[in-house]
Amino acid sequence: MINLDTKPFEEWMDRFSYSIPFSNDLERFQRVNDILTKDADPQVGQTPKELVWTKNKAKLYRFQPNTKKTNKVPILMIYALINKPYILDLYPGNSLIEHLTEQGHDVYLLDWGTAGYEDRHMKLDDYIVDYIPRAVKKILKISNAKEITMFGYCMGGTMTAIFTALYNDILPIRNLVLMTTPIDFEDAGLYTNWLDKDYFQLNKLVDTLGNIPFEMIDYGNKLLSPISNTLGTYINLAHRVDNQESVLNWKLMQKWLNDGVPFPGEAYRQWIGDFYQGNKLMNDELEVRGQQVKLANIKANLLNICALRDNIVLPQQIRPLNDKVSSKNKTLHDVQTGHVSVCTGRRAVNEIYPYIEKWLKENSL
Repeated sequence: MINLDTKPFEEWMDRFSYSIPFSNDLERFQRVNDILTKDADPQVGQTPKELVWTKNKAKLYRFQPNTKKTNKVPILMIYALINKPYILDLYPGNSLIEHLTEQGHDVYLLDWGTAGYEDRHMKLDDYIVDYIPRAVKKILKISNAKEITMFGYCMGGTMTAIFTALYNDILPIRNLVLMTTPIDFEDAGLYTNWLDKDYFQLNKLVDTLGNIPFEMIDYGNKLLSPISNTLGTYINLAHRVDNQESVLNWKLMQKWLNDGVPFPGEAYRQWIGDFYQGNKLMNDELEVRGQQVKLANIKANLLNICALRDNIVLPQQIRPLNDKVSSKNKTLHDVQTGHVSVCTGRRAVNEIYPYIEKWLKENSL
């Protein structure tokens, strides 16, 4: 028998009912209804940029702020194969990319695009070996730079760490910045149970669907905290509907959270099989195009950011990297945020952005 803890739901309902005068209910819920059914989506990704390179669906963008580029080491940002990377450039005043460009950094973003059925055979190997090195070489040429900073977020950070381990002695990688990046999959919380190879039919899933629908992965993430990720979302909107800034932030997050892309099938088979089920990266057993991936080969300056309230990538999945790498300069930085709020929101803008920028500036001289 499953016992569902309803206390969070009861607390939300109590707070909601006592804080909202009944006389305002009709107007308040009319406004909520308008937001859900009539309001236009906010415009995202507004930092000026230019397309400088493409391959298949992938696009490499260079951001072009009004501020002069004063930092000599360019930054390549890489996000996961699910969701869209504009979370890094969500909205003016709430954008990590905007913040870095305004501080004089030369920022690039590798956008993987939207996988079609024809991309179902794409593997992680393809992205790591065929795409990222070419993007790096293009950046070094355009920027006339001698070194580069690699920046990875979430699964994009895992891919970036693997790339750095393979290419640290081949390409001039000066810095490696990782944000909520899973490395050790020994204990991935509920995912460890849900993806157990004795029960989760990975091969049948990939063979049947080709690409994995975004909705399937999204539902899994929501199940980590089902009440707050479903009913709680709309209660919070109703509770703050009179605050324009809160409503804008709510709409921005809902737009991004529901704007996912399919996960290429073979890459998903590797991601679940080699990482969640096999923990091969942490155990030096992962191979990419026949090359063994050893995290000890990473020598670049390392900034490893761990969100302590993250229920998607747990702290114990992040922290072991610092003990594996050979970097002389390595920092593990804990922040009191969740998986997404590490990148967007008041604390990110006021605390995390400045910290990252300061670290980059100190390590790019």
